[in-house]
This record gives sequence, structure tokens and C-alpha cells, in this order.
Amino acid sequence: MTQKVTLIATAAMGIEAFVAREVKALGYENVQTENGRVVFEAPVSAIPRANLWLRTADRVKLLVGRFKAYSFDELFEQTKALPWEEFITEEGEFPVVGKSVKSKLYSVPDCQSIVKKAVVERLKKKYGVASILKETGAFHRIEVAIHKDEVLLTMDTSGSGLHKRGYRVGQGEAPLKETLAAALIQTTNWYPDQPFVDPFCGSGTIAIEAALIGQNIAPGFNREFSSENWHFISSSDWERAFEEAEDHANYDQPLDITGSDISHDMIQIAKSNAMEAGLGDLIQWKQMQVKDFHPKKDNGYLVANPPYGERMGDKPEVEEMYRDLGVIMRDYPSWSVYILTSNESFESLYGKEATKKRKLFNGFIKTDYYQYFGKHVK
Repeated sequence: MTQKVTLIATAAMGIEAFVAREVKALGYENVQTENGRVVFEAPVSAIPRANLWLRTADRVKLLVGRFKAYSFDELFEQTKALPWEEFITEEGEFPVVGKSVKSKLYSVPDCQSIVKKAVVERLKKKYGVASILKETGAFHRIEVAIHKDEVLLTMDTSGSGLHKRGYRVGQGEAPLKETLAAALIQTTNWYPDQPFVDPFCGSGTIAIEAALIGQNIAPGFNREFSSENWHFISSSDWERAFEEAEDHANYDQPLDITGSDISHDMIQIAKSNAMEAGLGDLIQWKQMQVKDFHPKKDNGYLVANPPYGERMGDKPEVEEMYRDLGVIMRDYPSWSVYILTSNESFESLYGKEATKKRKLFNGFIKTDYYQYFGKHVK
């Protein structure tokens, strides 16, 4: 299969611009940014490359069809008219999942069932199968997503969400998604030769993502993808993608990355996660309260997702930490500080108005990303 395909990289709200930038950096053009997704045309070889390299996308989906449907008959006929045999072999397994928002066809189980029947009918006709399809082969998850009567039919090429890098062996109570952590870092102007600190590191996600970015290690290098067994993507495309990832990694890049946390248990978890990521001793881990943090170098970057104080009992303690951090960082004007929190009083507690603010969702929590740009010292 040599023709181009249309791919959709899904993204959390507010992260779409980061995903679009990453897609363009991979060399793909005709990139369109929509709510919650980035759509682009590319050769089939982009499926391995996008899955391996996209740090901020949730999944990579293959677009099979896009059309309007106001009745179950229209949904059935238009689904059946699509070239499913190009993507699914006679033995292929293809469960259908679905969602529907603000559409005439609002019953998701019915939509799933109709799409399944339409694909079965198309494949049976194309493969000359009179009885049932065995579905013992490669796995293809089809999704029918209907929004305002527009139907999007896709196949998930990723399998587990792309935030599952394969290194998280342990986590805290409210772990930050790896994809959002990567976006927080990409917002900054940090370069790998500059100090990088997360003083609320929890299970270490931000520091680990910074190390992966710092050494240009593909975030998907340590995991598998559901499309690795798809017949129309050649094994040589996958081999080339993994070779490219290996060739572009800069394992010799020295890093000055520190993660600290008040909890001894979280530091042990962070260490284990870093080892699992193959980053070994590249990151320094310290059990420490934030008020004991004092930078030793200039021009550093502090990026953190501290506790938000959402539970009533935690609020005074969390707000005290924000005050402590503000007092400390006043003495280090060359440092840039980036804090993600849902606490709307953060600026007054920290004692300074942010240079820039960005609205982001951490899961379902509405947060602000407060950015304080440091004055660079030569």
C-alpha cells in the first residue's frame, strides 16, 4: 500500500497546538488543527513514526471515512461503501466502539452494531466468505464517533494511549499524564545544557519527560503498538522507524535534572520509573521540602505540578508551600518558573503576577499554567 492516508492525532483540550507542531517537525504537511485533534495526510510509514515520536498526542487514529448521516440506513450504506478490505484482512479482528454527541443517531449501541454489520458485509463480499468471519487475526479497533450528525470512522493505530510510555511502574494518588508533562516542558525555552528542577516531583513524570526530551529519545521506544501487526504497514516501515529513533537519540548529552519531593516513598517510585525508562542515574532524586530548595546555578528552569489543595484539610499547607516557593525564587531572578495548578489564588500567594498564563485541563480539572520568565544571566 503506497498511497497516502489521513491520520488523526487526538489531544487533550489546549494541547492541540503542541501536537500540530510535533507533526510538522516530523515533516508532514497539510496539517489541520481541530478541537481535540490534529488531522494530517501522510504516507503509511507515518503510522510507525507518529506513534513513536509524538510526545503530546493521546492516540494516532487512521481515518477511514467522514460523512453526514441522519438515519441508520445512511450510516449502514455509507460505512459499507468504504474500502475496509484495504485495512483489514479476512481473518482480522475488528471490535467497534462508539460515541455520539448532539446527533439524530444518539443510540451508541445501535450505531456500533450497524457499523459492525456494514463492515462484515463489505469484507464478506470482498473476500468471498459465505459463513461468518473468523476474526482470529490482527486486532483493529474501529471507532464510530458522531458529532452534530457528522460521522467519523477511524481505526486506532496505537493500542494503549500514547501517554503509556512503558516506564511507569508506580505512581502517586493523582499522577500527571506523560503527554501533558511533555507539553508543560515544551512550553518553556529550556535547553538540555540548562538546570531543570521539579520540586514537587511525585512519581517523577516531569523530570523523566525532560530527560527524554533532553536526549531526544522517542517517547514510544519502550512499548508496543496495535498496528505493528497490520498487513498494509510493512515490517520494514516499523524497522526503519525504530532505527531512526535509535539514530536520533543523543545518549551522550549531559543533563542537570533534579526531582525532589517531601515523600520518601514517592522518591523511591520516581527512581524506579526512571530506571524503567532506561535513564538510570541521569536524574538526581532528593527527598526534600520545597522551602529547602536553593538553586546552585543560574538560568535554570523550574517546572512543577504541585498539590492544588483541593481537599479542604490540605489547603493551608499547600498555600504555605506556594508562599515559600515565591519567597525563595525572588532571590533567583535568572530562573524561569512554570507552575500548573487549579488554585486561583496562586499569583497572590506566590507574590508575583505571572509573565504569561495558559488554560489547560489536567484530566478533568481546569487549571492555569503560570509562567514566570527569568532574566538571563550571561
